[in-house]
Amino acid sequence: MDCFALLDEPRQPWLDAAALKEKFLTQSAPTHPDKFTEAAEKEAAQARFTELNTAHETLRAPKHRLAHLLTLERGAKPGEVHDIPPDTADLFLTVGSALKPVDSFLSEQNALDSPLLKARAMPRALELLDQVNTLQQEIHGRLEAADKQLQELNNHWPSARALEAAEQLYHEYSYLGRWCQQLQDRAVRLGF
Repeated sequence: MDCFALLDEPRQPWLDAAALKEKFLTQSAPTHPDKFTEAAEKEAAQARFTELNTAHETLRAPKHRLAHLLTLERGAKPGEVHDIPPDTADLFLTVGSALKPVDSFLSEQNALDSPLLKARAMPRALELLDQVNTLQQEIHGRLEAADKQLQELNNHWPSARALEAAEQLYHEYSYLGRWCQQLQDRAVRLGF
């Protein structure tokens, strides 16, 4: 399935999220299964609605959009990463070293039965939470920079160089998304 064609979007790395959502809502409204009463019509509408929803979800997230775009353009999913850029490798080490004390602290907290002991640990939890939040802000900044690079790629699409850059950005989004999720999980757990 070509998600770009299904939502009548050009095959390119960057799409305007608000315009994409509006197209999805406009195209999916007439096919919403709740509008039909007969089983056959309802089933056909459900299938069409599911296709449109899947296309929207795929194109909405930059990582998924890039994977889909690269698969359509090359006939294969993006390959494995062999060379990690130095700044990404540095961030990997930073995230790893930030999560170790957080995980240790959370493990200790889980072993405590006393609410008083847990309350005494609150200043340390807040200190770790501040570190996690600072790192999350750095990752969000990198995600914004990646979004700007995606927008710029539209100007050179679909050259071979742009395809290579899109694959590098796909991997960057993969790393950043994973780290963002890990940090968000720890932030929630630190907040008690």
